Amino acid sequence: MKNTVIEKNKILHSRAGELIRITPCRENALRFEAFPGCREYDENFTLMPLEAQCEITEEEHCVSMRAGDLSLTLEENGKVTFYKNGKVILEEKPELAFNSGFRHYEQNGNRWKARVTFEGREGEKFYGLGHEASGLFNLKGGSFDLRHVNAKSTVPFVYSSLGYGFLWNNPAVGNAELSRNRTRWSAGATRKIDYVVISGSPKQVSEALADLTGHAPVMPHWATGFWQSRLRYETQEDLLAVARRYKEENIPLSAIICDYFHWTEQGDWKFDPEYWPDPRAMARELHDMGTKLIVSVWPTINERSENYGYMRDNNMLIRTVRGSDRVFDFYGPQAEIDATNPETRKFVFSKLKENYLDNGVDGLWFDEAEPEIHPEHFDNLLLHEGRGDETGLIYPYRYAQMAYEGFAAMGVTPVTLIRAAYTGSQKFGALVWSGDIPSTFESLEQQVKAGLNMSMCGIPWWNTDIGGFWGADTRSDEFRELIVRWFQYGVFCPVMRLHGARIRHGEKKRDVKEPTGDPNEIWSFGEENFEILKNLILLRERLRPYIEEQMKIASEKGYPVMRPMFFEYPDDETCYETGEQYMFGSDILFAPVVRRGQREKEVYLPEGEWIFTNTGEQYGPGFHKVKCDIHEFTAFVKKGAGVLEAFDNKQ
Repeated sequence: MKNTVIEKNKILHSRAGELIRITPCRENALRFEAFPGCREYDENFTLMPLEAQCEITEEEHCVSMRAGDLSLTLEENGKVTFYKNGKVILEEKPELAFNSGFRHYEQNGNRWKARVTFEGREGEKFYGLGHEASGLFNLKGGSFDLRHVNAKSTVPFVYSSLGYGFLWNNPAVGNAELSRNRTRWSAGATRKIDYVVISGSPKQVSEALADLTGHAPVMPHWATGFWQSRLRYETQEDLLAVARRYKEENIPLSAIICDYFHWTEQGDWKFDPEYWPDPRAMARELHDMGTKLIVSVWPTINERSENYGYMRDNNMLIRTVRGSDRVFDFYGPQAEIDATNPETRKFVFSKLKENYLDNGVDGLWFDEAEPEIHPEHFDNLLLHEGRGDETGLIYPYRYAQMAYEGFAAMGVTPVTLIRAAYTGSQKFGALVWSGDIPSTFESLEQQVKAGLNMSMCGIPWWNTDIGGFWGADTRSDEFRELIVRWFQYGVFCPVMRLHGARIRHGEKKRDVKEPTGDPNEIWSFGEENFEILKNLILLRERLRPYIEEQMKIASEKGYPVMRPMFFEYPDDETCYETGEQYMFGSDILFAPVVRRGQREKEVYLPEGEWIFTNTGEQYGPGFHKVKCDIHEFTAFVKKGAGVLEAFDNKQ
């Protein structure tokens, strides 16, 4: 084909207004790049392409590449088509007449608006794109902004029911349109179109995705138990009193979190000595009780901070194209640290180590990690790594990298609770949570589906605020039912963490900048609930050996701990529709109750024999209705699996 250069494992093709590069990046994985500037731009972002063999065939009007069972053809008119074992799985769609107009570009300053469009395929289903409370399990038919905001975290990867994964390798703010008539990926400011297609079953694609973007570490033992948190413990004594109560009740507490405004000033990253007089003694007492201490860290900083002048003068803060660098207003205008700058990461972590870790703190909670900016004008942000609309999605990746690099120098495997993630964040020990979500049954239902979509994106560590974050009246019957159902769901999440800002009844206790709401411990929701929740924590304890086994698999193979049903049963069509139940590891099927007043649950069981953990009864494949009173949950275990023993004493 004319204007084509074939090198070892690479195709270069030049056409009017575009240079195309095609390479293999792993077995059964092909990478397509197109440069509207007509020059190669060697940037992998977070992708880690591997050396791979391929076969290249050139004909008069097309050129093709094959890597394993995946192949691609590039036609002279620019059209690209992907095949799996010779069958079309992904085909570009022309935007103009006469089968022309493949890929679209518009100049945007010294960058480009760019998009690529594929044919819509009836019956195809998509899963992934991070977490968002869209209410969708199968994302087909939806349109999704590629951006991070509170309660929405974008990982631009989808798995298709046709047996392939699609990774949009571009940190620019954009859009993914998964409609019936087309599939379209867009970037608002970029230097290239860059994507990877991976063929295989869900397990094969997840393993390849981990190889290409990084494997999560093995989650440390301490993190697999129960975490306690609330908005917020106002003083050192408040926090210790809660931990002591758990100890007195003989309820295992793996971690307790000290939330925001424990500090002197945003950007100081240190305890306020008025309310937290001896953090080292606090940590020591917690450790004696077997509990880890985690503190909240925000990327915000203002001019009153002792670190502001130094960071401003050394260009460690996000700047703006237009106007002030104060991009978030919370108790005054705040700037945000530029985590894409390596020097920022070193400086900020040195402060976290000096003021927290050296005083016994065990882990960090990176809140506001998108970063949160108001208004959300990404093109107004100037980061070390580029303008915000070109690089905005990579911010939480670099933020998690800051913790990983710092802890690695200390010889520690971090678990960093963080409010956003990007492709590859898992390799930095990022434990992603779904943000500030409402305390409603509707929210719980949405989170189940959102978590399963995140699980398909290579991020195996994920969780929610048990009970939701805002709007909960802990004295209401509705919330007291919700907290039990959410707690049951929390048992079967990678991390079990109770948190929330509960409506306060009565006057605030003391004059602090950010007062707490009502209590949020398991004894705060009525005596009957206390016994139910206590038993659920004890069940989680019995499940920890099983969970840790699944965490090792997640690290080694990239398999998520929470798995959509089709992950284990890819040939069962029904499993692609069951978004209100999932596999927790390989042997437990869990179907959370997500509706108020519900006391019966219909569950779909795939092939095999299953034991209902409430009764010990055996069930075969198909749909079954089972009873689920408020103290009961709906879980099945594969017949013969050893984990069944953990359920023997759950009541």
